[in-house]
Amino acid sequence: MAARLGLTTVSSLGPRKALLPLPVRLPSLLSVPAPRYPSHRHFYTSLSSPISPLQLVKNLSQSQVAMSASGSDPSPISTYEKELAAAKKAASLAARLCQSVQAEILQSDVQSKADKSPVTVADYGSQAIVSFVLDMELSSGPFSMVAEEDSEDLRKDSSKEILSRITDLVNDTLSTDPSFCNVILSEEGILSAIDKGTSEGGSSGSHWVLDPIDGTKGFLRGDQYAIALALLDEGKVVLGVLACPNLPLASIQHTTQNVGESGCLFSAIVGNGAWMQSLDEGSSPTKIQVTSTADPVDASFFESFEAAHSLHDLTSNIAKKLGVKAPPVRIDSQAKYGALARGDGAIYLRFPHKGYREKIWDHAAGYIVVTEAGGVVTDAAGNDLDFSKGRYLDLDTGIMATNKKLMPSLLVAVQESIKEQQQSASLL
Repeated sequence: MAARLGLTTVSSLGPRKALLPLPVRLPSLLSVPAPRYPSHRHFYTSLSSPISPLQLVKNLSQSQVAMSASGSDPSPISTYEKELAAAKKAASLAARLCQSVQAEILQSDVQSKADKSPVTVADYGSQAIVSFVLDMELSSGPFSMVAEEDSEDLRKDSSKEILSRITDLVNDTLSTDPSFCNVILSEEGILSAIDKGTSEGGSSGSHWVLDPIDGTKGFLRGDQYAIALALLDEGKVVLGVLACPNLPLASIQHTTQNVGESGCLFSAIVGNGAWMQSLDEGSSPTKIQVTSTADPVDASFFESFEAAHSLHDLTSNIAKKLGVKAPPVRIDSQAKYGALARGDGAIYLRFPHKGYREKIWDHAAGYIVVTEAGGVVTDAAGNDLDFSKGRYLDLDTGIMATNKKLMPSLLVAVQESIKEQQQSASLL
């Protein structure tokens, strides 16, 4: 195992000095009540035939009955309890590394990918840690992971300094956990761990889905980002973890300059609800629920911070049709899903520019956290999200998330606004 992963023992190399201070403590990996796997219900007819609001209400009601029935006779042992513990451990360690890097971002830490989006040392380091921890903790079976990064750029001669820094950061972070304090990853071990994320996913078998830093631009600004990790089983999202180091533990609904303690870890297993705890060691998870707001006038909504990530004009028109009075809350990353799941806001809208294809790692973890908190996540036609098609989501126009009470009126407003936008475009 050690040779396969590019490991050596600490005792053979002598003591090492940590490159950066790592003040963030890991959360305790508490066991959670056992879920029973509920049937998945789709809220659509077909991609080309949007569901009617009346049918959506009927389907949502049937879904609630099915979920209630499945929860009345829980299994004695959680099917995914071991996977959840490993996922929380991996995401928390990755969050520790990211926090240390964000505290001292160096100019040499930033590169550019072919699509010009920024990539950081923390991005690669986070993926290496999550891949390594999951593989070590769950080594009894085959390992498959669909992730954002690969090692191609890091294997170039021009990246030697960056690779060395990533290796130091990963090993310094791993050394703080008793499970890994006696091993050190070599540079080749780091590259191999990163490349374990090259799976294509699909509808067969189990696949981890990772965005090592969701919200890279927010990370570089010192704002919101998330380590987003989910597990697919036969094409269905069955587990999700969101580590949000900069998200306040208190609601962000009424943001002030003094936001208090930050660092949230969201988790969900299918059929077991959604939970939130602090990233601090020894914290206990608390069950969370989406808001019960039924009147759109009282709703508030989230959208992407970057205008390039979502059509703000379209979401503004949707809000007007609903009668929403509150201004939008714009934050980076899947931290929006976490905030929505605990009731900080009522609606999340994401409508990317034409031609953009959504990746599964941008939504899988947030999707299950929200749905297990009692929410609904669909595309603009009311279709449930399908994560079984590989690395991309095939969906209609955009993504919206809210509670079951608001979804029918939201669907109407979204479809009317999209139709108006299309008509306006045709006149140009």
